[in-house]
Amino acid sequence: MPKITLPGRLFLLYSAKMNPADVSADHDLADWLSAIRRHLHRHPELGGAERKTCRYIQSQLSRLGIESRQAHGTGVLARLGEPRPARPGVALRADIDALPITEETGLEFASQTPGLMHACGHDGHVAILLGAAALLQRQPRLPGRVTLIFQPAEETEGGAEGMIAAGALEGVGLIFAGHIDRHLPPGRIAVQPGPICASTDEFTITVRGKGGHAAKPHETTDSIVAAAALVGNLQTLVSRHCDPVQPAVLTIGQINGGSAANIIAAETRLSGTIRAITPATRRTLLAGLKRLVRAAAAGSGAQIELLIKPGTPPLLNDPRAAALARRVAEKQLGASRVPGLAAPSLGGEDFACYLQKVPGCMVRLGAGKKEGVSGPAHSAYFDFDEKVLPIGAAFLAQVALAALTNSDK
Repeated sequence: MPKITLPGRLFLLYSAKMNPADVSADHDLADWLSAIRRHLHRHPELGGAERKTCRYIQSQLSRLGIESRQAHGTGVLARLGEPRPARPGVALRADIDALPITEETGLEFASQTPGLMHACGHDGHVAILLGAAALLQRQPRLPGRVTLIFQPAEETEGGAEGMIAAGALEGVGLIFAGHIDRHLPPGRIAVQPGPICASTDEFTITVRGKGGHAAKPHETTDSIVAAAALVGNLQTLVSRHCDPVQPAVLTIGQINGGSAANIIAAETRLSGTIRAITPATRRTLLAGLKRLVRAAAAGSGAQIELLIKPGTPPLLNDPRAAALARRVAEKQLGASRVPGLAAPSLGGEDFACYLQKVPGCMVRLGAGKKEGVSGPAHSAYFDFDEKVLPIGAAFLAQVALAALTNSDK
């Protein structure tokens, strides 16, 4: 078979009937993807500031012979193949930003930027999508257009919406993504229709009373007492107002009020988050939050202000897209290696914003380590098994081809 030259390596040019098992076992491909991941891991950047990451991604695409453009500041968009009449294209997405965490893994390729770390696998996601791009680029002729979305600011806000506004979904009828999951071993891809991640709304409640001497509470309106009562009452929203078989969380993560032990505080502030896996539960929680805040103000005599910061919606995998992803994963790995998810995560994922526009599916890519240091996502010890990289690349390439082939159905 003919060969093409890529950064520092020679890679086989696979035929149109790409064998996923062969791809996963391609040591040259695996080494290239590992090098990409490790470069990005050494040089993490926060959401909205991924300037070097953006340039690096574009340089790798250029070496593959793929044109790209910047989008939404530090994002990257690229397209392969030509659009076909009456055949919508397919998009593949990876997030690219890091987290404000000081790394403590001790890895030889640990972050070289103090206070920043790739602690959620986004460095791996970029490598996987570049690998999928390389595999798709080797096809003699794609049966339609594939859009590659390298999205900034998943961990902060606005990344998905900004890429959509920049045209990421133009001509796209289906979208797919994979997320590294250390709870599954390498060689597993979890596919689940319906909800897999929660909505992520945040809120701030400011309780304004009347301060005074701690020995004379009758001359005051105690903001801390009003806030404490509200904290307790808010817990009933999940336990008594939501369907108990639908996971939901309301957490107060921060309380600030008072200046001394003998002073009744005039103002107390609460901050928290609401998580729900269905739009109906999300509406119930938000409506209940407003109702209880009004009741607390009436009962305490304090002025209470509620500010809600809308987050991402629940991530709801389209059933047909999930079925297609399952067929591809089972062909690649075998049915026994493609489980479902026991329960959705109450973490958020702004891939949900794309699914508000077009159907699609996010899968979980097994990457748990058996040896060495490895902590949970968003921890200073997070790491994953790099065997997932060629497996994820092969899956994304295959699901894109399958989606284009079956898009008229």
